Amino acid sequence: MASSGEEARSGSPGRAGTGTEPAADAAQLDTAEDFEVLEEEEEEEEEDDLSELPPLEAVGRPAAPPREDAQPPERGAGGAAGDPEEWLDVLGNGLLKKKTLVPGQGADSRPQKGQDVTIRLKATLEDGTVVEEDPALTFTLGDCDVLQALDLCVQLLEMGETALIVSEAKYCYGAQGRSPDIPPNASLRLEVELLAARDAPDLELLSGKEKIQLANRKRERGNFFYQQADYVLAINSYDIALRIAGSSSKVDFSPDEEAELLDVKVKCLNNLAASQLKLDHFKAALKSCNLVLEHQPGNIKALFRKGKVLAQQGEYREAIPILKAALKLEPSNKTIHAELSKLVKKHADQRNVETEMYRKMLGNPSTAGTPGKCKDKLPWSIPWKWLFGATAIALGGVALSVVIAARN
Repeated sequence: MASSGEEARSGSPGRAGTGTEPAADAAQLDTAEDFEVLEEEEEEEEEDDLSELPPLEAVGRPAAPPREDAQPPERGAGGAAGDPEEWLDVLGNGLLKKKTLVPGQGADSRPQKGQDVTIRLKATLEDGTVVEEDPALTFTLGDCDVLQALDLCVQLLEMGETALIVSEAKYCYGAQGRSPDIPPNASLRLEVELLAARDAPDLELLSGKEKIQLANRKRERGNFFYQQADYVLAINSYDIALRIAGSSSKVDFSPDEEAELLDVKVKCLNNLAASQLKLDHFKAALKSCNLVLEHQPGNIKALFRKGKVLAQQGEYREAIPILKAALKLEPSNKTIHAELSKLVKKHADQRNVETEMYRKMLGNPSTAGTPGKCKDKLPWSIPWKWLFGATAIALGGVALSVVIAARN
């Protein structure tokens, strides 16, 4: 079941999955350790829920051009540098601000969501420490390929404009930070110049290699968001990757390219299901698992997660054989063993509760004192739907007798 590893962190504020980090520091979503990483970790509190962010096209009003006497803020200054009236509060919460340093070519030159934009970027901490410099960073605007601070603000830049963006950690690297240079909960100052904007390439005209590379970049960005516990944004990135991988094409692909595209699709669906499970979106997670199993009936991750989904919904009878199928494919997997044992116990407890409930409904005394060796000989092994059917017939007969007696 082992598959190629995934880079779990972004090496820069602009690019996803391009950094080089020790394998031990990266939680690999598509390796044999996948079960422990995705299924057994403790749930973290999502204090900064990003799901309520407004859509990109509604993030703010156009930035006012700087006054003639405006001076660039000193390096290391806080968000209040300069005249407060020169700053645009992008989201209206004071956590993300933008100020024009060099005016651009006018509002009509602003890039549109979905375009590929190229910027010059310089990122510093509040104390002036430079943590990133990129003379030509290219990304798709609105796809969450970069830090949210950039994705939200670059759409407000005019062509040729240079702006200073001051962002709280919520829209950068959050409580996780980025080892070793960006501490947890660190604010960033981003100096950005918009260099170019062009329409994104037509997916139907991409070669097999190009489509695979593009889908993988989106998938890796989803992995980055998963590691940051931003499951909503992770789902967004996986959905984009799936759209790319599944798009029609006017170019012929080789069998190897077709197989690689399918592999990317399966990885995305598996990680999508993991993210949906984190948000308790059980119906969506079940659909993602089933889509994987349509392509690969023996995919252990999909079987395991499907069993988890059904168990979360209390469907132990259905979940247990699915987990048994997964365990048969990988008998040494301790996580599946543990999950299966837990479900078998829960199912037994559930059946005991149901049995006692039915006894009370039918007016039968509890058999708690019945010796264990005699329990199996009791007539309660009759399917309960038969009992309910017989009860309904009996009650119906009584009702009919009452009606006939009334008429007579």
